[in-house]
Amino acid sequence: MHTTSCSPQTIAWLARIFILLFLGTSIWLGGTNRAGAATPLTIGETFKIDSVALDEQRTINVFLPPGYGQAKDQQFPVMYMLDGGLGEDFLHIAGLLHISALNGTMHPFILVGIENTERRRDLTGPTEVASDREIAPRVGGSAAFRRFIAEELIPRIERDYRCTEHRAVVGESLAGLFVIETLMRQPDLFDTWIAVDPSLWWNDEFLLKHHSELLSQGNRRQDRLFLATTVDTPIGQASARLHESLSQSGKLGELTLLPLPGESHASIYHPAAILAFRALFPAAGTR
Repeated sequence: MHTTSCSPQTIAWLARIFILLFLGTSIWLGGTNRAGAATPLTIGETFKIDSVALDEQRTINVFLPPGYGQAKDQQFPVMYMLDGGLGEDFLHIAGLLHISALNGTMHPFILVGIENTERRRDLTGPTEVASDREIAPRVGGSAAFRRFIAEELIPRIERDYRCTEHRAVVGESLAGLFVIETLMRQPDLFDTWIAVDPSLWWNDEFLLKHHSELLSQGNRRQDRLFLATTVDTPIGQASARLHESLSQSGKLGELTLLPLPGESHASIYHPAAILAFRALFPAAGTR
C-alpha cells in the first residue's frame, strides 16, 4: 500500500507535450493527400451495439495500440473507459496511450470507450436522498449498465479483438463512483480499477459507509485499485477515508492513493490518467 504525489507543474507540462504529440501523430495516422484534398482522419474504430439490457443502441469506440495490426499473434490487456465518446474523454486518453506506447513508458493496451446516452442514469446506483434524484430525469440505472458491459460488451470485444484475460476500467467523477460500486458489487468483472475523484457522496456516502459488508465475499488479492483525488475537497477527503479503510481491511492486492495538489475536479482527469496508467501498466523492464 502506498501514497504518491506529483508536482502539478510537471503534470501540466507533460499533458501539453502529450497532446501536441498526439495531434501530430493522429494526422499521420489519418494520412495526407499531397494534392490538397481533405481525407478522413482515423485514430481507431467505432461500432454500435443494440443492447437488450439497456433497451437502446450504444456506440463503442476502440483504440488499438501501435503495432496491433502487425503483431498478429500478440494479445493485449483491455481498458474499458466510461465517458468514452468522441465528444467526451476518448480522444485525449487515446492520445496518452498512443504516445506512451511509442515512447516505451507504458505497456500497450486496447482502449474501449463507451459513449454516453444518459450518463447520470447509467453511472449511479439507487439513492434515498431527494437532492440526488434531482440531478437528472432518471438516475439509479447502474445495475442495468453493468449487465450491458458484462453480458454484451465484453463478450463482443473478446470475440473481435486479441485480448488477454486482464481487464481494467477507468472513470472520473460519477464514472469513478461506478468504478467503485462495480468493484464492490461485481468484482469479477475487472482486475484493475481506476477511480478519479469518485463521487462517493452519492446516496449519503452509501458505498463509503457500507464497503465492509459489500467487500465481505472472499479475499480479492488479485484486484488493484488506483484512487486519484483532488486535495482539500470533500470528494478528496472521502476518497482518502475509503483508501484508509480498504488498506486496513487487507482485501485488495494493490491499493494506491494519488493526491494531486493544484488540480480541480474539472482538471484532474488527464494528469491522473497518465500517472495511473504508468503505474499499473509499466513498460517491460521498468517494474
